Amino acid sequence: MKISVLGAGAWGTAIATILSARHETVLWGRDPEQCRDIAAARRNQRYLPEIALPPQLAIEPEFASAVSAAELVLVATPTAALRDMLVRLAPLRKPVVCLCKGYEPQSAELPHQIAAQVLAPGSVFGALSGPSFALEVARGLPTALTLASADADFSQATARALHASRLRVYFSSDLVGVEIGGAVKNVMAIATGIADGLDLGANARAALITRGLAEITRLGVRLGGRPETFTGLTGAGDLILTCTGELSRNRRVGLSLARGKKLVEVLRELGHVAEGVHTAAAVERRALELGVDMPITRSVCAVLFGGVSPREAVEQLLSRDPGEET
Repeated sequence: MKISVLGAGAWGTAIATILSARHETVLWGRDPEQCRDIAAARRNQRYLPEIALPPQLAIEPEFASAVSAAELVLVATPTAALRDMLVRLAPLRKPVVCLCKGYEPQSAELPHQIAAQVLAPGSVFGALSGPSFALEVARGLPTALTLASADADFSQATARALHASRLRVYFSSDLVGVEIGGAVKNVMAIATGIADGLDLGANARAALITRGLAEITRLGVRLGGRPETFTGLTGAGDLILTCTGELSRNRRVGLSLARGKKLVEVLRELGHVAEGVHTAAAVERRALELGVDMPITRSVCAVLFGGVSPREAVEQLLSRDPGEET
């Protein structure tokens, strides 16, 4: 299969690297100079310097050349850039799979909602999500993902085409549930990072992960997702990884905030996009509109945008009245 990966960040570079072993793969980045540097060095020095790129992976600085022959387009840009990318792809009517995990900051909309507004009627769109650190994927370590689409035939056929021994790809028709799990787990990772940064212990981390999953499920089901999706790879699986893994950017945001750093400073030092920061505000907004109770999300937003200290936010969570576990 001829595959174009749009977005030369860590995740785009990683997925292009692993897919190039079995497919004719092209990697494109928004910055032509960066693409030329990657092609010359055979390494993405900025976002994935640990990995030497395989010789068969093509690096293409020109958008038209990168997508012209593609049978499948994987969009690995941040969610904030997804709309612009889909506008460019719309006239081509190629199958598109989104790899980003989050809400669009301006509209508080999920990727499939953006696609419905931008792509031509009848266009095929899907999302690839699950517990997956870019560095581990690029190294060929075992990873399991889920490809979801409203077009069940497309999700099944594409999952089978991408599936390999070290990259296991399952398929699903629950596009909403898969996107919700991938987006909101980043908010919960900030919360667990804060708890870990405050040295609250493993018990607190486990409680936050568990109650975080309850929040994700409440919102996801309210938006039309299936409950079982949130106990799978793109729900519990991705949540556990992002909340506990040392490579988690969103967890690192929480750790740094707990240690007294300002958000602007944290993001500058991070050097990568942390989707949970923008997603937190969008999730809080959507939860309020729908009447879904999401206390952990509210606390994260209070720290990120409301001037509340991490310790004060945790104390507010701990002081909530007890209730039935749901």
